[in-house]
Amino acid sequence: MMAKRIFDLFFALVGILILLPLFVAIAIWIKLDSPGNVLFRQIRIGRFGREFSIYKFRTMVADAESRGKQITVAKDTRITRSGQFLRKYKLDELPQLFNVVKGEMSLVGPRPEVPKYVAYYTSEQRRVLDVLPGITDPASIKFRNESELLEDTANPENVYINEIMPQKLELNMQYLGKDNLGFALLIILKTLQQVIRI
Repeated sequence: MMAKRIFDLFFALVGILILLPLFVAIAIWIKLDSPGNVLFRQIRIGRFGREFSIYKFRTMVADAESRGKQITVAKDTRITRSGQFLRKYKLDELPQLFNVVKGEMSLVGPRPEVPKYVAYYTSEQRRVLDVLPGITDPASIKFRNESELLEDTANPENVYINEIMPQKLELNMQYLGKDNLGFALLIILKTLQQVIRI
């Protein structure tokens, strides 16, 4: 655990320093594109079921949560022009490096869910809460096009809860037995490879 924490802290800090000019450029673009805050904060469930605020660059209109469901599908009208680009290349997730520095997240680990969806977890599925949530994980790679998968469904939220989420949790439970630096590095490389391909 100590080795993983040192790994996370080192690469998160290095990443923040290297990407700082990009952070500034994205922040300016978001402000010019639509009114509202640069950052989007949302309550997620972390390790041991503790709540924390996850950070993202805002990709939707400022009052998006009051205009629709927490599930976002492709071509969602709430997504801003800058948000389309940021989501496509996963750049909206970069502020989570600060969550890693704070010790709320890891670079690699099960993606944290909102309380509403964690309430559907079975006792077995709640095992994913035994480790720190991450910026990326095996499920994120497999369901890279999740919003597109949900776009043509009659009830996206129902499909997510009953079909996609169980598959993601199964992948994450498999991850629990591979929580080591070597596997974490492999997942990071696969995630970068997938983003670069787009």
